[in-house]
Amino acid sequence: MAETTTDHDTIRKWAESKGGKPAAVDRTHSDKDVGLIRIMFPDAPNSHHENLVEISWEEFFEEFDAKDLALLFDEKSLFNKLVGRDTAEKREHGDHAAARHK
Repeated sequence: MAETTTDHDTIRKWAESKGGKPAAVDRTHSDKDVGLIRIMFPDAPNSHHENLVEISWEEFFEEFDAKDLALLFDEKSLFNKLVGRDTAEKREHGDHAAARHK
């Protein structure tokens, strides 16, 4: 079952325990802007990360907090999804169709 967290230590430990690294979508990443963030798993079977660039955890969490994100993840697999904290909160209260709309 998927869990949701905003805790930096929890996210980093989970990702690193599975070989995950912080990343940004290459076409959105520049020296001035981190861009869209992801957690990539380069050693995972069928991993297609040619469009991602590794970034530091510091850069990742700066963007994570600035965009008010939460991580939806499965402790037993590589499943993960970055969602808005408002969406995560709604889903925790039973609204499984919740999505971020701005």
